[in-house]
Amino acid sequence: MSIRRMILAGVLALVLSACGVAVPADKVDYVGEWKADAMSLLITRDGSVVYERMKKGAKTSIDAPLKGFEGDDFKVGIGPMETTFKVTAPPHQVGDRWLMTVDGVELTRQ
Repeated sequence: MSIRRMILAGVLALVLSACGVAVPADKVDYVGEWKADAMSLLITRDGSVVYERMKKGAKTSIDAPLKGFEGDDFKVGIGPMETTFKVTAPPHQVGDRWLMTVDGVELTRQ
């Protein structure tokens, strides 16, 4: 295999590994913009995820595709780099508000 083909194969593998998955129909309640005082989470139907959190003066942010769900938890990342969001209370409606608890923080859908 030529160097050019190996480079092309590597680039193609990287591009394919960066592609996320759409939110499955049984998890559609996760879609939306979720907020708490020091945390925000945006999950789009096509599987894009944008996360920001301030904790002890440090900001953490992630802008990456959804890799999939494991029970109520979901994984986000590119290639071998991923993070798991622990969902202890999946999306549910209380009165006229939608709530979800992720990584110990109760979020409200906007």
